[in-house]
Amino acid sequence: MIDFVSDYRMDPTTWLYVASLMTIGIYFRFHRFFSIRNFDLIGLICFAPGLLLILHGLESQGFVWLVAVAVLFLPRLLIDPAFSRRPLTEPNLAPGGMAFMATALMFFLTANVLTDRAVDVSGPSLASHSGEVAAIWRVPEFRGPGFMPFYRAISLTADSLTADREAGSPSPVNDEAAGKVRAPSLILRAGIKAVALVCQFAIVIGMLLFGLRHFDNLQTGLAAASLYLLLPYTSLMTARLDHLVPAAFVVWALASYRRPVIAGLFLGAAAEIAFYPLFLVPLWIGFYWRRGAIRFGIGVVMTLVILAIILVCLAADVTQFRLDLAAMFGKGLFRSEGADGFWEVYPVALRIPLIAALGVLAGSLALWPSEKNLGNLLSGTAALLLFSQLCSIHQAGLYMAWYAPPLILMIFRPSLEDRTALRAVPPRPFAALPRLREP
Repeated sequence: MIDFVSDYRMDPTTWLYVASLMTIGIYFRFHRFFSIRNFDLIGLICFAPGLLLILHGLESQGFVWLVAVAVLFLPRLLIDPAFSRRPLTEPNLAPGGMAFMATALMFFLTANVLTDRAVDVSGPSLASHSGEVAAIWRVPEFRGPGFMPFYRAISLTADSLTADREAGSPSPVNDEAAGKVRAPSLILRAGIKAVALVCQFAIVIGMLLFGLRHFDNLQTGLAAASLYLLLPYTSLMTARLDHLVPAAFVVWALASYRRPVIAGLFLGAAAEIAFYPLFLVPLWIGFYWRRGAIRFGIGVVMTLVILAIILVCLAADVTQFRLDLAAMFGKGLFRSEGADGFWEVYPVALRIPLIAALGVLAGSLALWPSEKNLGNLLSGTAALLLFSQLCSIHQAGLYMAWYAPPLILMIFRPSLEDRTALRAVPPRPFAALPRLREP
């Protein structure tokens, strides 16, 4: 029975066709063929060919494809607040069928992790033409800026997988030495699987909770979570923690937006782990400006203090602590060494104007409009995260988990004009939440 389960395989190309057809069949609005939602769904499907190109070793073409589709999606995200007439439209599948599909997809995603398909990077079919591991699973060698202990743990996991294969290869290594190599490798494998599963469940549950609490419609949250699980990206990148951990924190920051301190804690964690979500802070302060900005800032600062204390505990000496603290606050943002993916092919110097444009966009979204609602927060968060991952020197275009959940929630959102901080956020930290009308 175990062999029957573990031997199950679905080729990524096949899953692309199956997932695309399911997405169209379940979510497409056939009675309004030229609706915005239909174009959004087609846009999400268009990301998949780029992933397949990278998976099969055509990395330069694949990264260009992903970046091109992301650039085309950016104007859509920026103009989303202009669509004020947003009736709440349900998917074509009944609630019971949607719940069953989401549960089944979550089961297969869990099996994808537990059976090593998301962690094991061996096998010639998954390698590039140069014989290296495909970038879908390859953790970049040079990291930063960000929370460096986190990235060291990821790199250690990648090294342990390589060491484990070397230990199992027909080389003159005695059993005792091989056992010493395999023991930490097994622990690291178990650790990355556990954290990956926790993050995936956190993203799905956060999207469900968002639909229930902020759309006042559980089926819409269920539809958004199911669409996230249907994405070919989700099945391929199941265990990349540098993708999943910041994404989970961003989703829960959105789900907790009515409690500014909690939202600040989550967003601060995402910003300091991956750094680039730090560009979201001006937008969120602009959202909370009339009520809750100080509480939100306190939450962000609390996260910074907690992570700094962790750095003190983990640092081997004062020099390492200073380097890690500088990396957490952006040191190395403009460096050119260690380029991987898109910026390995194109001039790295082009990142500098892009990062400057990202800063301008973050400031602009923070100032306009003066009173923001939840719709502005969703579209602005997705736009800034999409833009910021294009600026990353590491595999730019591949970090879809950062912006996919808020983008999907934006696709399904109803009119949220009354979900402003002044109406949705309590006047005091521990006060009861104000009542809001249904969207």
